Amino acid sequence: MKEPKDTRELGRLGEPPIGQRYELAGRRLYLHRSGSGGPAVVFLPGAGAVGLDYLNIHDRVAEFTTSVLYDRAGTGWSDPIPLPRTATEAATELHALLRVAEIPAPYVLVAHALGGAYARRFTQLFPDDVAGLVALESFHEDWDDYLPDPLHLDNSPTATPGRVQTTFLRVLSKPFYRKMFAAWPAEIRTALVAGHVTPEWMINGAKERSNLPALRAELHSGGPLPDRPLIALGTLAPDPAQRLGFSKNSTAELNSSKSRLYTAMAASVSNGEYRELPSAKHSTIQLDAPDEIVQAIRDVIARAAG
Repeated sequence: MKEPKDTRELGRLGEPPIGQRYELAGRRLYLHRSGSGGPAVVFLPGAGAVGLDYLNIHDRVAEFTTSVLYDRAGTGWSDPIPLPRTATEAATELHALLRVAEIPAPYVLVAHALGGAYARRFTQLFPDDVAGLVALESFHEDWDDYLPDPLHLDNSPTATPGRVQTTFLRVLSKPFYRKMFAAWPAEIRTALVAGHVTPEWMINGAKERSNLPALRAELHSGGPLPDRPLIALGTLAPDPAQRLGFSKNSTAELNSSKSRLYTAMAASVSNGEYRELPSAKHSTIQLDAPDEIVQAIRDVIARAAG
């Protein structure tokens, strides 16, 4: 039987190489869990990323507690949905998915980039279910207060790539992803590379991050972040695209601004800390600083227990 049109990409990629999809509100959402015990550590991917991109960290975390990877609706191996969405929609979806998958609270949320918006909203909505947070170059609603004017959220590009752009990106990005996931098991690496070079995954990544000003307003309206242990990790090494578009002075200004932002983020809670990662890049932080990320997770769990 031919699959419905809106799930054709999932059919072409096939079933996820590990994990499973759970039925929730009429759609299937992908989740992979390993380990045991609590608090469970839940990874919230950045825009354009999927849960299995963080498998190297996940496997290490699963050695000492439950670890959870998942794909938001409209991304990865989860069913399609119109994008972008509000932080409330993404946060309540994750909360319901964890219940359906029978993963008990509380959770340590490990959020990369855009995932930080959803983690912060999750904490606003369900504070009793959050043990702590680890922010990996995370979105913050006060970004514009610290970053230079050209990098303000209202100036962020919102256009989605067209056919020519996705074809070009496919050629350029395939070697990047093959290298990025070189240490992943072959079956998982093959599936991830195949997914990341599809137009659907590229376009959905762009769509997900196209409403940053709205997310900023939504988080501001939700009030202060509840007081939970938090460690923010910030990268200092430039991404390849940043090397092309930023001068040395611009890069230094960006890093200084991020440092002030994440220092303020950590200071907003009673048990917060900012740690710099001089050799890590924004888009590959999980590959560049795995030891530091695992240590931050351990430290947040310890602080939550203390």
